[in-house]
Amino acid sequence: MAFGISAGVAALVASPLLISRKAGQRYGKLLLMLNLFLFSLAVVSVLVTCLSGYLLAGESETTVATAAESNSNAWAFISAALATGIGSIGAGIAVAAAAPAAIGALAENENNFGKAMIFVGLGEGLAIFGLLVSILILQKVP
Repeated sequence: MAFGISAGVAALVASPLLISRKAGQRYGKLLLMLNLFLFSLAVVSVLVTCLSGYLLAGESETTVATAAESNSNAWAFISAALATGIGSIGAGIAVAAAAPAAIGALAENENNFGKAMIFVGLGEGLAIFGLLVSILILQKVP
């Protein structure tokens, strides 16, 4: 059931991105607002799911401790996913700006290959740093 809800929320968040480019030009602000609303709805649902362990826990200390442990594990997984996702998005933005400039520099002078690849590689390094941070976070999860 939880997978179905997660898949549904992911489909709703991604749906404005699947609309054609022509419609996107006409309804760009509306689609952006819809996407932000659905994303905030997804974040709130994840927070409610993470905090439900505290809300549904009984009087027993072991139940509360188990709920707190599962809640901290959930936050670790969420933070690892955010580290990888935001790092990858940043790398995509950096490479999207650096790669066309590198290709243009290579078209003018082939001796600039090493310099151009350094700047493209620096952009790719952002994704690797995000992946390393998420690995370090996941090592702390019991």
